[in-house]
Amino acid sequence: MSTPSLRLYAHPFSSYCQKVLTALYENTTPFDYRSLEDAQNSTELAALWPMKRFPVLTDGSRTVLEASCIIEYLHIHHPGPARLLPDDADAALEVRMLDRFFDNYISTPQQKVVFDRLCAEADRDPHGVTKARAMLETSYAWLDARMAGREWATGDTFSLADCGAAPFLFYADWTHAIDPRFRHVHAYRQRLLARASFKRAVDEARPFRAYFPLGAPDRD
Repeated sequence: MSTPSLRLYAHPFSSYCQKVLTALYENTTPFDYRSLEDAQNSTELAALWPMKRFPVLTDGSRTVLEASCIIEYLHIHHPGPARLLPDDADAALEVRMLDRFFDNYISTPQQKVVFDRLCAEADRDPHGVTKARAMLETSYAWLDARMAGREWATGDTFSLADCGAAPFLFYADWTHAIDPRFRHVHAYRQRLLARASFKRAVDEARPFRAYFPLGAPDRD
């Protein structure tokens, strides 16, 4: 068997890494998984990208940064049967818009709450955390109205936007519980958890749940 040309530097517990892993698993795309639990892989990542942020994808001599860009790169250069971006330009724009929604208004405030807990008590930002939680509440309400009558973020087809929604809503509910009144968001989150590609990413991350600073709930 030939060695895959794709090499992904990622950590199984990272939401942004799970976003890319979901896309890879959707298309059973072969790749070399360089887990950042391994010190040598972390050294290689630092040489590729001094910011040391992940995931990072390499394809031969080419390096691709940022989860959404990696998924678009795969869509162009390593396409599979699951087309995570539609060919129609307007439909693709809607997918990208929802992708930005999940990044900016679910993941960003969720990570604000988590990262604040990792700070020393004197360095914490209670006001910022309160604002982040308020943004999550507003985002849940907006998404609940949008998901009424929809299976996936932009309709009937699983897309790039859902690759991001899956891990971001997964961790958001751990961080700032989604109120039961947002039943469409809960149902959507459950569909994402049942999706084979994301379920695989979740299962691979189970050994690292102790890393969650707010305490991982005994569910999901």
